[in-house]
Amino acid sequence: MKLGVFTVLLSDRSLNDTLEYLSGIGVEAIEIGCGGYPGTAHCDAIKFMKDKSLINDFKDTIKKHDMTLSALSVHGNPVHPQKEIAQKFHTEYEAAVQLAGELGVDRVVTFSGCPGDSENSKYPNWVTCAWPEDFQEILKWQWNEVLIPYWQKTAEFTKRYGVDKIAFEMHPGFCLYNPETVLKLRAAVGDIIGANFDPSHLFWQGIDPVAAIRELKGAIYHFHAKDAKIDLYNNSKNGVLDTKHFSNETQRSWIFRTVGYGHGEEVWRAICSELRLAGYDHVMSIEHEDSLMTPEEGLEKAVAFLKRVMISEAKPTGMWWA
Repeated sequence: MKLGVFTVLLSDRSLNDTLEYLSGIGVEAIEIGCGGYPGTAHCDAIKFMKDKSLINDFKDTIKKHDMTLSALSVHGNPVHPQKEIAQKFHTEYEAAVQLAGELGVDRVVTFSGCPGDSENSKYPNWVTCAWPEDFQEILKWQWNEVLIPYWQKTAEFTKRYGVDKIAFEMHPGFCLYNPETVLKLRAAVGDIIGANFDPSHLFWQGIDPVAAIRELKGAIYHFHAKDAKIDLYNNSKNGVLDTKHFSNETQRSWIFRTVGYGHGEEVWRAICSELRLAGYDHVMSIEHEDSLMTPEEGLEKAVAFLKRVMISEAKPTGMWWA
């Protein structure tokens, strides 16, 4: 397994300067945002596909720093009820897939998206409870009429460019937010559907990442190394469904932290070990969204932490000690 970084936290630097810095602190792989919510600071898939000389420059810069490109990321909501918003995300996704094909990258990271509650909706409607029964009707419509048909069609497009892994980040607010929903879409669409496993979103939902990794064995296509800290007092008082702004750190039930500042080495050793048991041997990509630390400090602390707990060498065969 390789140590990587989702480079959007260094969007104020050029790609060359970013990779020079990352190489210097021991990072081996990069995940690049190329559209959607991650932005286009280091790569704009739409522009790259219009001017393929940009692709060659991009590849040369990565090769110069001896980096592995773990994935292209294009998180968005391509089933947004406002058609112009949905189309923008869809167009960016398709460009990312085409660019991945040009680069020989076999996976893209994204969100499943979330529709509204009907054809006449203006905003997404994330269902969080089973009753009154109106919510069950919304779920049926979202999945059967929008989500499954969209991803069935989009998966076929994706395969045409040699991308055989769509790694959905499990994120509340979107239809795929836990192992059950990932596996539900995978059953409907096929094994091109998998997870971008980000423990931070599971921690605050009360999901044990180790159990989730075991449940998703064979369907984990990418990994975000990010932590979350649960505030025991605020959580005990208000629960985890927190809509307060992320800047309101002292009042929230949880906040994102750099790895090791939400959960300690014992937890992260268990996560790394379970990833190995699940057959995942790609990249642990640090995503830094810790509002208490600068990008550089949070990243460098995460790198040092993960170097202690990651399992990097190839898995031994047989009982080598016997």
